[in-house]
Amino acid sequence: MTRMTGRTGDLEAVAEPPRADPAAPRARRPRGRPLLYTSYSQDMALLDTRAKKVWLALLLGVAILSSGLPDDLLILLAGGYVAAIGAIGLNIVTGYAGQVSLGHAFFVAVGAYAAAALSGDPEGRVIGFGITNMIVWLPAAGLVAALAGVLVAPLAARLRGLYLAVVTLGLVFLGEHVFKEWDDLTGGPGVGRPAAVPELFGFRFDVDSALGTRAQSLYMLMLVLLVVFAVAARNLARSRIGRAFSAIRDRDIAAEVIGVPLTRYKTLAFAISSFYAGCAGALMYTITGFFDPGSFNLLMSVQFIAMILIGGVATVSGAVAGALFITLLPRLTQELPALLPFVSGDTTQTPNVFQIQVALYGLLIVLFLVFEPRGLFGLWVRVRAYWKSWPFSY
Repeated sequence: MTRMTGRTGDLEAVAEPPRADPAAPRARRPRGRPLLYTSYSQDMALLDTRAKKVWLALLLGVAILSSGLPDDLLILLAGGYVAAIGAIGLNIVTGYAGQVSLGHAFFVAVGAYAAAALSGDPEGRVIGFGITNMIVWLPAAGLVAALAGVLVAPLAARLRGLYLAVVTLGLVFLGEHVFKEWDDLTGGPGVGRPAAVPELFGFRFDVDSALGTRAQSLYMLMLVLLVVFAVAARNLARSRIGRAFSAIRDRDIAAEVIGVPLTRYKTLAFAISSFYAGCAGALMYTITGFFDPGSFNLLMSVQFIAMILIGGVATVSGAVAGALFITLLPRLTQELPALLPFVSGDTTQTPNVFQIQVALYGLLIVLFLVFEPRGLFGLWVRVRAYWKSWPFSY
């Protein structure tokens, strides 16, 4: 190959670049950008990245392998899984829909008593219908609690912020009075009644069986139910209903302007949240087998608020993490008398372990709101972002 050079028109030989052999295999080049969504279905996928799939598989694997822990720890974790179901329900109405509710303990109580009444002995001293199959009394307890949420929802459509919080707080005190006086249903204060029987098609989870000990059976049951409720809530958040909840939370007036019916979606948020709370209440006391009206007090509502604030508002995984954290916290504070001599394990002395637990709930809420408003989920996001950009921290 030749070309003209300079003004004199001299010819210069130029080497021709080698031609690629058509038979040689071509190197595959990555097409597009990694993690670039090219369709709406990819953007709306439940697990839209490989990392999420791997982490979910690892967490489920660890949870299943944890069934080999001692029975006392399994019972504690099973209670944490049930609390996580209730925390997810509170996160739906408070985190996603922005309706502050301090009456979650009331809806938990409604579900607990509805399930206990359906599953109770018809010949017993309290109301019972003898329906022990979980596939009946579990959704029924959620529906009764959801009905109670729908009755409260008209107030939510007219109130918001602190006013709504005070109204829902009144439900806790109203429920305490009703449940203490309704002896035929609750058994009365200090007496109580048996909880619902965890039985599914003739198989009892509250006794030792071929699947393992009582603790192992209850642990696996609560783990499976938590996965079901968590996936349902995550799908709800990705749906049209979840986007309407977020619009109401961010700015309800703007949401109404663009066509979101506030009354309908606020009512739906309270109904779904109450359904989750009712199911959590129905399952909560199947672990201990017994409960009384004094269990559903203001402290329980504060604990649920602490779960979502510490775990992470408007995130399903944050609600689960916060529920497990709050559930395991009393187990950790029980070790304080051995470390701090001035802390007593006797509730008649001050300071004692119970007082420190209550104080820690408030202290942790304040600390997380000030220093990490996104909770434990926010801490995880910070760590993930750091390692993604490492070593280029800027």
